[in-house]
Amino acid sequence: MIITLTPNPSLDRTIELGSPLERGEVQRAVTASVHPGGKGVNIVRALSASGIDALALLPGDPSDAVVRALDLESIPHLSLPIGADLRSNVAITEPDGTTTKVNEPGPTLSATQLASLLDLAVAKSDGVSWLVLAGSLPPGAPADFYAQVIAAVRARYGTEAPRIAVDSSGAPLAASVAGAPELLKPNAEELAELSGIGDGASLEADPLLAASAAQALVDQGIGAVLATLGSKGAVLVSAAGSWLAKGPVIAAKSTVGAGDSALAGYLLSTLRGIGPEACLQQAVAHGAAAASLPGTLVPAVHQTNPAAVVVTALAPAKES
Repeated sequence: MIITLTPNPSLDRTIELGSPLERGEVQRAVTASVHPGGKGVNIVRALSASGIDALALLPGDPSDAVVRALDLESIPHLSLPIGADLRSNVAITEPDGTTTKVNEPGPTLSATQLASLLDLAVAKSDGVSWLVLAGSLPPGAPADFYAQVIAAVRARYGTEAPRIAVDSSGAPLAASVAGAPELLKPNAEELAELSGIGDGASLEADPLLAASAAQALVDQGIGAVLATLGSKGAVLVSAAGSWLAKGPVIAAKSTVGAGDSALAGYLLSTLRGIGPEACLQQAVAHGAAAASLPGTLVPAVHQTNPAAVVVTALAPAKES
């Protein structure tokens, strides 16, 4: 079982254009789709599509559009009523795969509601393989909310606590480093900001630099860093070594959810007990498959092609 906590979920509308976006002009969409979203929700969607037992935890009233969409799509979830509407996000995709996103802030959660959400995550972490803390935090949440969840789960379960992955950005991602999660999943821009090394463009252009930035986080106690580098693939760095994975050239239709799918591919691979190189290979295969699908669709494992992903060792494990 893998569970995810998404404190700021959304209803994601994706609008596909048949020509490049023109600011200030009127354009007609080719297609439009709506799905329940947020990083943790997307991860559960991808895992469930591959037959993996997963559960999305989130705030939201039973009548909320996001929760109703989860019910409609039969996505396993458990929501905590908050008496407020969840947010809606809009993504506009162009023919070349360029994606423009407009994300609402989401409802403000009170200290009591945040404490209940934390307690729910702790209670549902009993016996699970992974707990994924995913996405932005809603207004009112302290930047160290994810670090608080990590501490509470480990305090409750000790050595029986699940492995914990964090996929966020900005201050919540930075604050989570102190909790030493087993996995961080930044993109190039987030990795640069977190490590203080380079910037998003330079890390995507130089995998060795990206690996160095990830290594700096591993040296601070992070178990492993899976850094997605857009069309350049991804790097994985842990105490066991560091690797670069490059996927096949694809015709990108939408990058919405590609990073979430990559993390889902990595997580489901860890359940198989395979090595880090193979986990990275599946992660990149999942991300590539997601980018080749329209809108916010996520791939099942049978729709991916890990054999087309080339993994190269960047550095051996450090000697202790």
